[in-house]
Amino acid sequence: MKKILAGVDEVGRGSLIGPVYAAAVILNNNIDKKKLKDSKKISKISREYLEKYIKRNSCWAIGSASLKEIEKLNILNASLLAMKRAIKKLKKKPTLVLIDGNKVPKMKNYKLKSIIKGDQKISEISAASIIAKVSRDRLIANFSKNFKKYSWAKNAGYGTKDHMVAIKKYGITKFHRKTFKPIHNILSLNKPR
Repeated sequence: MKKILAGVDEVGRGSLIGPVYAAAVILNNNIDKKKLKDSKKISKISREYLEKYIKRNSCWAIGSASLKEIEKLNILNASLLAMKRAIKKLKKKPTLVLIDGNKVPKMKNYKLKSIIKGDQKISEISAASIIAKVSRDRLIANFSKNFKKYSWAKNAGYGTKDHMVAIKKYGITKFHRKTFKPIHNILSLNKPR
């Protein structure tokens, strides 16, 4: 039996807004693996080009966990849920799934292995990191259209200085993760005593 290897990575764990995304990718034999790098180490333009290239030359799927799921389950469990959803959506069943990090979702009838810094070592995981990042960035840029003051199109919802200043000045939106420390702390301060 031919071995089918899938790589999985998530994006958005540290963001203060929106869902967490994961992608699962099985690369075709004809893809140039030298082009694939960790999504954090390449420019936005390169990521967008590579996303199209990967999608044309692979079997891929995206899974996500919503803001409500993050607040209910916590970010780690929500990330694992997004990964599980991405893996299950693949049109081919992989014989081995390599996952970036040190945790794997619980899945029956799947062989899963975690790889620390996998996005820097394994082409399939690098490809997954690129697809997940570009997909989530697109969603956040869309959210940003009605919330320009928060600079989400630039900071992807992470707790950058400009984002924190905007939160203090304009308040918390429906997209903010209320269980995340900086948001939770602000909400606690603003509670009527």
